[in-house]
Amino acid sequence: MRTQVGIVGAGPAGLLLSHLLHLEGVDSVVLEARSRDHVEQRVRAGVLEQGTVELLEAAGVAGRLRRQGMVHHGIELRSAGRRHRVPLTDLTGRSITIYGQQEVVKDLIQARLEAGGQILFEVSDVHLEGLDGDRPAIRFRAAGQDQELACDVVAGCDGFHGVCRDAVPESARAVFERAYPFAWLGVLAAVAPSSEEIVYAASDRGFALHSMRSPELTRLYLQVDPDEPIESWPDGRIWEELQARLATDDGWALEEGPILDKGITGMRSFVVEPMRHGRLFLAGDAAHIVPPTGAKGMNLAVADVRVLAEALASWYRTGATGPLEAWSATCLRRVWRAQDFSTWMTGLLHRAPGDDAFQRRVQQARLDYLATSEAAARSLAENYVGLERV
Repeated sequence: MRTQVGIVGAGPAGLLLSHLLHLEGVDSVVLEARSRDHVEQRVRAGVLEQGTVELLEAAGVAGRLRRQGMVHHGIELRSAGRRHRVPLTDLTGRSITIYGQQEVVKDLIQARLEAGGQILFEVSDVHLEGLDGDRPAIRFRAAGQDQELACDVVAGCDGFHGVCRDAVPESARAVFERAYPFAWLGVLAAVAPSSEEIVYAASDRGFALHSMRSPELTRLYLQVDPDEPIESWPDGRIWEELQARLATDDGWALEEGPILDKGITGMRSFVVEPMRHGRLFLAGDAAHIVPPTGAKGMNLAVADVRVLAEALASWYRTGATGPLEAWSATCLRRVWRAQDFSTWMTGLLHRAPGDDAFQRRVQQARLDYLATSEAAARSLAENYVGLERV
């Protein structure tokens, strides 16, 4: 097999890159280890920055998003029983949209297949070769046969646990990492959202988040210990803890319903530098992970491939190498801005083991400042809706 750009991973980054390249007349083939059903059903992030939505619209894949996505103009912060709304649009002129990552994946797969794009699902034994030269190749196994995909460049969009990052020699990469002493217990409940906007709550019992996936589905999170088994959290205990952490002094009520899915995910920050090695370009979770508190993960992946698609299209049209050479540094500026914001949001709202009364008072002072200072609220809002260019 032969193509111009070999893409490993059929998540939002890989699929969107393939589609953007198609619009520029550049061929690609996408390889994915999982089945189509798996990648279209796995529940992931759901907050899209306005820039992400605008890119999907420009790419012609936002029809269903426009019909089903829920546009939000603010978020709510809670602490000590008090509620404070941060008016994102009033402060920045921009908004966010709630639309599940799996829905973005469905839309992109449909668009690629309708355009005649190649996506090979359930491939295994993926191995990259020739990254230091001008003829890289991806070896893999599909349909019981060993195969090879020859290409000009490889885009590693296969996530944190994928194989592409490990294809870079350890001597050629620097890793920056931080593990957090807590995790998120996420649940998907068949009940209408109890708030029109996302709610972030800090409490002495730990952090809680109220979000949504549709008018009929609520997405909720609880801060828990990272080594706690999911069996320790029966549905009754989950609702009891959510009620306590999200409670307010004005009588707001959290509606309960059947829990359809639940799981515990550890939290980490991770960045590999550079994001390029020879003809290999790492994008999305293959290159960086941010704490989910800032709602940046999928948006960073989209930003990575937007810049990469522009650089590759320029290279193929004119032979210009400057944009490709600058790609890693360009992306990393945004990545580290997002790391800073996500780490700050995480510290603002979570209770870390060992936090004493002094730390809790400092945390409350920061929340009070956000509720009384337009400058502080504007800084949060600018980062939350996504900086247009970094």
